[in-house]
Amino acid sequence: MEIPEWGWIAWLAVSAGGFAVLEGIALVTEDKPDTLSENIRKWLGIDPVSKRKRVAVPVFAGSLIAFLAWFIPHIVWSIW
Repeated sequence: MEIPEWGWIAWLAVSAGGFAVLEGIALVTEDKPDTLSENIRKWLGIDPVSKRKRVAVPVFAGSLIAFLAWFIPHIVWSIW
């Protein structure tokens, strides 16, 4: 089964729209730390600082670097 181009465009639009709505609500309600960035900091144990920070931050950073190391050549040079 072939996925049409418009399917990927629709998926990206819905994802970006969902992010915009959630982030917009979080920015309007400034009294609670509920933006994506603030939640990622909480999940990684950065704010407030917790013991899991020692493991979570390097794993997160390594995962992000590994993803970009794959994604950039994949898009630019059609590798993998």
